[in-house]
Amino acid sequence: MPHFIFMLTREDRTVADAHRVYASLAGSPLRYIGFKDIGLPFDDLAALARRAKRDGRQVMLEVVSSSRDAELRSIDAAMRLGVDYLLGGRHAVDAVRLLRGTGIRYFPFAGRTEGHPTRLTGTMQEIVDDARRLAALPGVHGLDLLAYRFDGDAAKLARRVVQAVDIPVIAAGSIDGPARVQAMRQAGAWAFTVGSAVFDGRFLTEPVRQQVEAILGMEGVLA
Repeated sequence: MPHFIFMLTREDRTVADAHRVYASLAGSPLRYIGFKDIGLPFDDLAALARRAKRDGRQVMLEVVSSSRDAELRSIDAAMRLGVDYLLGGRHAVDAVRLLRGTGIRYFPFAGRTEGHPTRLTGTMQEIVDDARRLAALPGVHGLDLLAYRFDGDAAKLARRVVQAVDIPVIAAGSIDGPARVQAMRQAGAWAFTVGSAVFDGRFLTEPVRQQVEAILGMEGVLA
């Protein structure tokens, strides 16, 4: 059964009112909260991370940097923020070297990623092969799979990646309704992220908190 990770993001950017939105979740059983490395100044992200950790939540930063240098700066930011998980990025060898000893759990992107919002490119077999390569690297704790950013059968891709590796897989990007949540549950994903779809009211035409609670209440979904 997958965990639900609520991303305080829309269109691959942390939302400007992330602090207000986060405050609306006070007392929610939600366990995992995330944001991107763009959209808010570093100090605002740091305050958000501290607040979530004080509330006993696990904090995730997802990297959407498009160059190696920018990605390395994002990794440095993750360490300074003290997040629990670093998601995304493609320079895994550099990342595991930098993250060694920090306690941050690292979930790089499986497959070739391009553009912003980020897309997953290449064939299904290429993505599966890349997932196996990454899973064999010491210091890689899981994978970030942009299943619904793939121009193909997202559910089949997720199943194949999950079956190919023995580390957790997070299904991220464009999960915009109950059908996709259940598809990722059936594929065996360890967790899934939702961000834009909540802010766009795709689950319910209700405030964010009610949508988050509705997702947590879905069959087989864990906080």
